[in-house]
Amino acid sequence: MSRDLVIASNNPGKLAEFSRLLGPLGYRVRTQSELGIDEAEEPHPTFIENALTKARHASRASGLPALADDSGICAPALGGAPGVHSARYAGEPRSDDANNAKLVQALSSHTDKSAYYYCVLVFVRHAEDPQPVIAEGRWQGELIAKPRGEGGFGYDPHFLLPALGKTAAELSAEQKNELSHRGQALRALLAKLS
Repeated sequence: MSRDLVIASNNPGKLAEFSRLLGPLGYRVRTQSELGIDEAEEPHPTFIENALTKARHASRASGLPALADDSGICAPALGGAPGVHSARYAGEPRSDDANNAKLVQALSSHTDKSAYYYCVLVFVRHAEDPQPVIAEGRWQGELIAKPRGEGGFGYDPHFLLPALGKTAAELSAEQKNELSHRGQALRALLAKLS
């Protein structure tokens, strides 16, 4: 018997990934847009608060269990920026190219080019769930000025994995899912849910 679960995202890539991984646990994944639910505000300074807000919002509006993620890239030399502001680092409208240009420029005067992608996933059984299930993942790398690769999105063309000698944008989708912050968080969540 499958149980419906709403994903607090309108990203079709995330929907496909979550459907593939949650299907075997008996969940039928629906997007919030499919259910006519607007995106939640993300006013908080931390990934976990934003993910929890999004999960509760989607669950409240749908009456279903909900899963939300909040993720971004963090550069220690910049005090963790762009962090929760990764998607809109260069302002509105959202632009991967503008965000990358701003981050490369911000790091240009620093010797420490290390960075990591961070993801937190929050699953709530209902909107007021007092014990949300929380999982996280971190993907360490460094930022390079010149983009490489055609795959991925966001900061991937600038996110170098030194051990592989490739950027995230040069990995296959399968490799990226295996290594990425979101893949790590999802596997941790699945272990907790099963």
